[in-house]
Amino acid sequence: MERPYTSIELCAGAGGQALGLHLAGFHHKLLIEIEEPACKTLNHNNIKHSLGWDSIVQGCVTEFAENEADRYEGVDLVAGGVPCPPFSKAGKQLGKEDERDLFPSALEVVRKIRPKAVMLENVSGLLDAKFDNYRKGIEAQLKIMGYKPFWQLLNASTFGVPQLRPRVVLVALRSEYADFFTWPDYEITPPTVGEALYDLMAESGWVHVDEWKAKANKIAPTLVGGSKKHGGPDLGPTRAKRAWQALHVNGHLLGNEPPAPDFTGYKNKVGYEYMPLLTVRMAAKIQGFPDWWEFYGKKTPAYRQVGNAFPPPVAEAVGKQILHALAASDSLKKAA
Repeated sequence: MERPYTSIELCAGAGGQALGLHLAGFHHKLLIEIEEPACKTLNHNNIKHSLGWDSIVQGCVTEFAENEADRYEGVDLVAGGVPCPPFSKAGKQLGKEDERDLFPSALEVVRKIRPKAVMLENVSGLLDAKFDNYRKGIEAQLKIMGYKPFWQLLNASTFGVPQLRPRVVLVALRSEYADFFTWPDYEITPPTVGEALYDLMAESGWVHVDEWKAKANKIAPTLVGGSKKHGGPDLGPTRAKRAWQALHVNGHLLGNEPPAPDFTGYKNKVGYEYMPLLTVRMAAKIQGFPDWWEFYGKKTPAYRQVGNAFPPPVAEAVGKQILHALAASDSLKKAA
């Protein structure tokens, strides 16, 4: 398939946004990610599934902005998921005072590359009133560079992902493209956790899988990936574990395999009878990844990649809208 529009992605992680934008029709010239396991995930899937992504680089976005970005001048889209801890309600919300804030570096990349469009995603906390001035500062810089910014809070469940997962998406387009951009306006009913995971839970012949499916009858709470300093192979803090328990899932650990045929529960876990653990593959499906996408590393780093990912169906939906705006404007130019 011809892919006339190109992209680079900052903080690519395990490829949720990259895969979504690929499915939308963009050709990735570069993916940059600082974590080695995530880079190996990207490389593995790129090669195994012949995605055709030009370059995957393990590196620092700030250094890339300073030393390498101008080599990619003319790329159509700069995308990324800059770190969320500076704005997350689960943290201290230090914003620009947090050393992990990479919005300035992302804007420097935009300044040097001058893409037609920008797409950056982050946690919903970025829309809190305490960050009003921060967002206005981002908008002001984009406007000086000739872009019109759009902010939107999107729930992953709107696009068929079986968890709510609210995320803030910033799209900015150069003035000649901005009038053609609109946010996705459709809704896909998401499956319940039981519906989404039934085939994976049944893989080893678990005899109680139908009963479990009937009880896991809602969408999931938002997956929590954690960081190197915090979080492990479990489904999040106490509140999240309780939400998973209500769906008849044991959130205290991640499993290695689907439930065995005679599975009835785990020792010393009163109140969790017939409640299976999620495997990394199951968690990835809750995040909207296709079953064929594989994650490099042992359970903890693999799950961290899954939990921190941007759901591919959301990225694909927004990416298609951006692609439509670029194509519509360019078509008019050619016709003029």
